[in-house]
Amino acid sequence: MGALRSYQLRWERRRHRLRSLRKSRELTLVRDRLTRVGPKDILLFSVVRNEKPRLSYFLKYYRQQGVSAFFFVDNDSTDGTRDYLERQPDVTLWHTSHSYKKARYGVDWINGLLTAHAHQHWTLVVDVDEFLVFPHCDTRNLHALTDWLDASSIKSFGTTLIDMYSERPIEKTPYRDGSDPFRKLEYFDSGNYTMRRNNKYGNLWIQGGPRQRVFFEDEPELAPALNKIPLVKWKRGFVYVSSTHSLLPRGLNQVYDEWGGEKATGCLLHAKFLNILRDKALEELERRQHFAASREYEAYSQKLGTGARLWTEHSTKYEGWQQLERLGLMSSGSWI
Repeated sequence: MGALRSYQLRWERRRHRLRSLRKSRELTLVRDRLTRVGPKDILLFSVVRNEKPRLSYFLKYYRQQGVSAFFFVDNDSTDGTRDYLERQPDVTLWHTSHSYKKARYGVDWINGLLTAHAHQHWTLVVDVDEFLVFPHCDTRNLHALTDWLDASSIKSFGTTLIDMYSERPIEKTPYRDGSDPFRKLEYFDSGNYTMRRNNKYGNLWIQGGPRQRVFFEDEPELAPALNKIPLVKWKRGFVYVSSTHSLLPRGLNQVYDEWGGEKATGCLLHAKFLNILRDKALEELERRQHFAASREYEAYSQKLGTGARLWTEHSTKYEGWQQLERLGLMSSGSWI
């Protein structure tokens, strides 16, 4: 990378940091559990709006995986999300009624909180429909993974987002408050993915899966990105640039091996395609607060009323992290 590009990225990182500090003023602290955070705790950060049905299982899942403290921004929920989170003993909660879109889809708020509270902590930044699986996660929790990453001097851990779905049409895939979504969402696409390198940031750009083939079949280049870097050993000065798809400094994006080997990676199982998606899509179309004028939710809305389903005879039933590794969707790297 040339000196000019390096200089430009340093200034870009500085702009994002200053912007996040300014946008942090839009957040009001509602429930403070910060004194309970220990120096070795793994921290999770998320922005939510009207996600009450998902929260119980989400918190249970990540508590079992070793997350000790949760940091939520509630963006003006009306379904009881805020009240529920206030009652949780390990949740620090902020509220804002400001524009999600003008905060770069929540990234500015998250960057500000990470700067203020996450220095020298391993941090997870995920949506409440994203569930991290990683090598040996059936027998080892996140502390085992982060201890190994520390010992290996690795500061960031990459994942591929895997959209999970059922055999039934999306609108007929029911979800009950607090239940495990993967009792219904048992299938995924084992292939149908493309990958290219982003030269500016050095990250991989991955697209494909069922969202591309069903919702963006006519314009596959517009399908959502599936590459994410949700787990980072945070330091002041780090920033997310585009959701969790890319970070600065640039080196944090190199979660793959360019020299013929393999780095350890994981997957985020995506529990979006349940019957509750229809109401969510209608709400977000009205609000127009998501990327590209909520293009993704427009695509969902058009298909959901037609009995769309993602399952085909080529779909693969999920069996566990070992299966994802065999399929080349994640890797243990040198972690045994």
